[in-house]
Amino acid sequence: MRTLTFTEAAREGLAEEMERDSSIFVVGEGIGERGGNFNTTLGLFDRFGPSRIRDTPITERGFVGMCTGAAMAGARPVVDFMFLDFILDAFGELVNQVAKIQYMSSGRLRMPMVLRGCIGVGGSAATHHSGNYYPFFLHQPGFKVVVPSTPHDAKGLLKTAIRSDDPVLFLEHKLLLATRGEVPSEPYLEPLGRARVRRSGRDATVVAVGVMTPKAVAAADSLAESGHDIEVIDLVSIAPLDTATILESVAKTGRLLIADEDYQPCGVGAEISARVCADGFDLLDAPVARLNGAYVPIPYSPPLEQAVVPSQDAVVKALRDLLAE
Repeated sequence: MRTLTFTEAAREGLAEEMERDSSIFVVGEGIGERGGNFNTTLGLFDRFGPSRIRDTPITERGFVGMCTGAAMAGARPVVDFMFLDFILDAFGELVNQVAKIQYMSSGRLRMPMVLRGCIGVGGSAATHHSGNYYPFFLHQPGFKVVVPSTPHDAKGLLKTAIRSDDPVLFLEHKLLLATRGEVPSEPYLEPLGRARVRRSGRDATVVAVGVMTPKAVAAADSLAESGHDIEVIDLVSIAPLDTATILESVAKTGRLLIADEDYQPCGVGAEISARVCADGFDLLDAPVARLNGAYVPIPYSPPLEQAVVPSQDAVVKALRDLLAE
């Protein structure tokens, strides 16, 4: 099977959907002739033209509001924020209109909108370009949120997100964009709301978010050399959470570590821990453990930046501590 980078796979999925459905258009800063800061639309301006690949001013609330109206009228906008940090300038529009309009209209209006952006720490992008923010949207009813970690999922989930009648946040970690993986040549879809078991095991479960998934798999492979058998779940879907897959794994292993680059307080790990304790407390042989990035603004300095994110070695240590419980 052929291999593509994460970015190539997602871009191919976007192009396939735009060929299939003329109501799909993309807006964002620098996504026109230049092809986007992360090459998300490279080559698509020449293919689909300026009416469907539309550069915008630096007015996030303005173009999100425009796309909200377009979605209500039957179009399927894809909003490319470049860095997801910029979505914060449109937060009022998102929470009060995008997330609520289907409820407020008693289902008469739909909100088929994709909100995509680059997330995460890496490349000395500093504190204004390194956020994750997905717990905000898990907390707010009305959104679906996916954080793929492989090119295969990037393509399949983006295509499904575009076809959804609900607003979907499609979040791409900057350190995964150049990673390569197998991607089928034929079109395919991946379902929203489903986690993936990346590695089977029986001694402990790691639920990893986004960029922590390859670190967790590598940590599990390292621990296998000393006889420990670790199961790794790639969460993929933040909202809705696939609690069933997590509980099924914990029923087998009895131990759970949640690995997330984002901050710990009120994070995704806290919600997963609460659900496991509520619905699977008797399955646990040890307290739920969480591994997160440091609770500080992200520094510019490369050594300091590395110090605030969980490393593969940190995952190994957290698992050894959990196994010792």
